[in-house]
Amino acid sequence: MTTADHDAPVLTADELREVDAHWRAANYLAVGQIYLMSNPLLREPLRPEHVKPRLLGHWGTSPGLNLVYTHLNRVIKKRDLEALCVWGPGHGGPAVLAGSWLEGSYSEIYPDVARDEPGMARLFKQFSFPGGVPSHVAPEVPGSIHEGGELGYSLAHAYGAAFDHPNLLVTCVVGDGEAETGPLAASWHSGRFLDPVNDGAVLPILHLNGYKIANPTVLARMPHDELDALLRGYGHLPLYVEDDDPERIHQALAGALDRALDLITDHQRAARTGEAAAPVRWPMIVLRTPKGWTGPVEVDGKPVENTWRAHQVPLPEVRENPDHLAQLESWLRSYRPEELFDADGRPSDAVLACVPEGTRRLGSTTYANGGLRLRALPLAPLDDFAVPVEKPGATLHSPTGLLGEYLERLMADTARERNFRLVGPDETASNRLQAVYGASGKTWQETLLPVDENLDRHGRVMEVLSEHMCQGWLEGYLLTGRHGLFSCYEAFVHIVDSMVNQHIKWLKTSRELPWRAPVASLNYLLSSHVWRQDHNGFSHQDPGFIDHVLNKSPRVVQVFLPPDANTLLTVAEAALTSRDHVNVIVAGKNPGPDWLPLDQARAHVARGAGVWDWAGTESGEGPDVVLACAGDVPTQEILAAAGLLRRHLPELAVRVVNIVDMTTLLPSTEHPNGMREAEYEGLFTADKPVIFGYHGYPWLIHRLTYKRAGHDNLHVRGYKESGTTTTPFDMVVRNDLDRFRLVMDVIDRVPGLAVRAAATRQKMADARTRHHRWIREHGTDMPEITEWQWPG
Repeated sequence: MTTADHDAPVLTADELREVDAHWRAANYLAVGQIYLMSNPLLREPLRPEHVKPRLLGHWGTSPGLNLVYTHLNRVIKKRDLEALCVWGPGHGGPAVLAGSWLEGSYSEIYPDVARDEPGMARLFKQFSFPGGVPSHVAPEVPGSIHEGGELGYSLAHAYGAAFDHPNLLVTCVVGDGEAETGPLAASWHSGRFLDPVNDGAVLPILHLNGYKIANPTVLARMPHDELDALLRGYGHLPLYVEDDDPERIHQALAGALDRALDLITDHQRAARTGEAAAPVRWPMIVLRTPKGWTGPVEVDGKPVENTWRAHQVPLPEVRENPDHLAQLESWLRSYRPEELFDADGRPSDAVLACVPEGTRRLGSTTYANGGLRLRALPLAPLDDFAVPVEKPGATLHSPTGLLGEYLERLMADTARERNFRLVGPDETASNRLQAVYGASGKTWQETLLPVDENLDRHGRVMEVLSEHMCQGWLEGYLLTGRHGLFSCYEAFVHIVDSMVNQHIKWLKTSRELPWRAPVASLNYLLSSHVWRQDHNGFSHQDPGFIDHVLNKSPRVVQVFLPPDANTLLTVAEAALTSRDHVNVIVAGKNPGPDWLPLDQARAHVARGAGVWDWAGTESGEGPDVVLACAGDVPTQEILAAAGLLRRHLPELAVRVVNIVDMTTLLPSTEHPNGMREAEYEGLFTADKPVIFGYHGYPWLIHRLTYKRAGHDNLHVRGYKESGTTTTPFDMVVRNDLDRFRLVMDVIDRVPGLAVRAAATRQKMADARTRHHRWIREHGTDMPEITEWQWPG
């Protein structure tokens, strides 16, 4: 293989010797991590007991990643760059750990893994070893913002890191297996959202080494002209580096990096001086190297290098097979470790010659420890936006419309700092947040037409019809020290289920690492929710993201169901000031009743749950029944049921409890916001029936409360997969969450009430029948529903 684009030597003889020394040292360390638990510098002949009993790790991608790490060191040092690298190939941990150990970043954070022979032994043994570190690029690895376990998200993370960091270069190594995933395929479009004036640059490096774990990769087998057309169609200028000779590839990669960085500098200069008139075609590098390069060429008579067999552990039987043991020793010695490390095991001067210093090192960049760069948001007083509530339910406001005004102010107040972004899949206006356009348009770098509205080349509202890209952008943005909000339709946020899994795991782990500073929370606003998707129908009706998130590490997640506009404002303020959390906020966009004035909303959110005494009828003797609710529509139906009970059964003592923070239902031993047992019993009682109207799937409430006293008295109504295109009230009737059914539930479950209130129960059943006839005749809900107000 040859590289036609870079024929002239770029490196001097000394520079070539230095980068090759660093690369060989990194390769040696990568192999050592996979195999060795002692004898790290081969001071004695290799014996089976020097080898780990369980061989875990991935060799195949490591030589290419080491090559990139080495050459990034060179250009960072030469150009004094602020740089970050996102390592996409799944289990490339050995390479990134090797690079951070060689530069000293790793030892500064973990002093017991020093840059000497004992430290090297610890580095080797801890890798994929009980009590050690994972095989992928995890939070424990300095310089990382990207969990390398699941594939597909690296490029979106890289662009998220570059947004609003105008001096930052973010290199992203994309594995050719990873490039087959849907999220990564969509993420190539991200360059079309990169503002050359206010953002940094992203330099993708597509690493083609030909194979996944057991199969060839699509892009590596694609004809060159088709691959080139694909990448150019995505808006990139591809530079090709293809060789299997170390000297030639060092020269070629150095030349490609220099050319790419020169192009980036020219593009940014032209844009920032007003010379640029067209969208930028950003450079990228296509790096083609053999899979498992410099490792065993053949094992047991079968080809290994440049095949799928090099993907993980090329020599799997080193302890049992003397031939494998001898081959491993020969492989390790081929890197000439005696030239790379001194008598004490420290990297030689030649190895370290290309390594930058201080925070310029990839493992020490503050961009990868974003909490160090984080600045609090200038949040405006909620009093400036809250609506007055003189009587519960007497006025109507769109909760997300009010939030949009609050976010507009936040956008305006961060215009100079540029440390807040709103992302979403084409739904900002649909979710009633369009007020933000008064402070910032939607970022757009492509052609602008006269018919376009609210597009802005420097905007910080980001819309693209890929939830994966939105999630990845925001994660990269947050992990490098900024703030943001992800607005999405409730049913379709499930598209990022797996991504939020990874982020929650990242946060849980990073919380346990004292050197990682807390970052701003990942905040979801889910609107256009299940109960107001009557026009779009069954496909748009799914409240299950709450269940998904509450399955995860409880100390990292919170789920809020604000019942009205003022409560949503209060929840948003709490979420935007929190750290190291994933906050899920579900709120309606349509005008709904205003229940709480701001001071009461603040107290309610601080508690997470509470009695709405104005809605109940209990006296000092306690309730006969508890009506509980969580979510805006369930709250309205529970209150309507309470109103019906006042009218028809005034002697019944009713307590109304609203839950705004779902995690309060958990025991205090499982979540910091959870209620102590005495608090829970005081609120819900230990022996009275509880009729619970819930926004989502009813069984979640049972799961959260199954240990609680009185659980057998709990009856939950919620969404049970009965949906269609119908009227708003018919949605709750279909799922037995309507006010009439709730009154019937009370009558059925309060001891002795069934006989006394038989006539009332019959009226409720008749009202449901009347509803069914009405909507089929008129196509709208009954006036008693559409015109209902709280009667208190």
